[in-house]
Amino acid sequence: MSTKFTATIIVLSAISSLALADASGGAASEATLAAQNAALSTNTNGKGYGPQSPRDLNSKSGSNKRLFNPAPAYQNLNLCNIHMHKNAEHSGGEFTQFAGYGKGYKYAGKLSASESKPLAQQVCKNEHGGLSVGDTIEVHYVHSSAQVKPGPTLGSCLSESLANPQLRVEGQVYVLVNDPAALDFKSLTKTGELNGYQQALNMPKNAGVPVGYAGSTTGPTYNEKGSPLQVSWNVYPKVLKVNTETVGKWCAENMFKEDHAHGVRNLVKNPELLSKIQ
Repeated sequence: MSTKFTATIIVLSAISSLALADASGGAASEATLAAQNAALSTNTNGKGYGPQSPRDLNSKSGSNKRLFNPAPAYQNLNLCNIHMHKNAEHSGGEFTQFAGYGKGYKYAGKLSASESKPLAQQVCKNEHGGLSVGDTIEVHYVHSSAQVKPGPTLGSCLSESLANPQLRVEGQVYVLVNDPAALDFKSLTKTGELNGYQQALNMPKNAGVPVGYAGSTTGPTYNEKGSPLQVSWNVYPKVLKVNTETVGKWCAENMFKEDHAHGVRNLVKNPELLSKIQ
């Protein structure tokens, strides 16, 4: 591996890891949120950052002038990473219930009494907290044009042959329920080769027509600075119900070394940091 490529991987892997980092404290008030948004605008002003994510999917406006070609459909790319965020980072579809400053959005629908029955303990729990029945998660199925296999962090989306691949994320929102008949998260994240590409073999096909747009990587690390990575997004509008216990089993063992749900980045609202949705 060349020294130049090694340096590129180290830098981009560091950026990728930061994109998945947890909030250390997070935004606790409207004033904090306003200050973070102001800092993001100041720190990106005139620096040529591309369009950012996440965003309100119900708003199609945006005036960012950095253009890039959309990545191919995920079926023609290699799945490289799967991770999840506690609450939806995006707002739209069936996930429009505000969860609190710096906490994203929740499923706006209702669950039955049996679906809402708490488990004895949380799942996917670490020092940052855990997940409970009724919680919402946004899962990111990350795909790359590089010849790669699924693995930990977004560094798995790069290769020695292609350090600047096209990236596509299929974003699916789930709500955790107490129901053995609900979707099995381990099945939803099962990987394998299909038609010559690495894929999430059981990614849902019944979550509605996705909203596609040009954006970036996400995560709370970017609340006050811009993400430099370009991402083609598809975010599905319907929230699907997933068996909470299977989410816990996935956190206990998966090839992505994910053991908890990550924090969320504030919605990006500055038009200069958003692409126009066609």
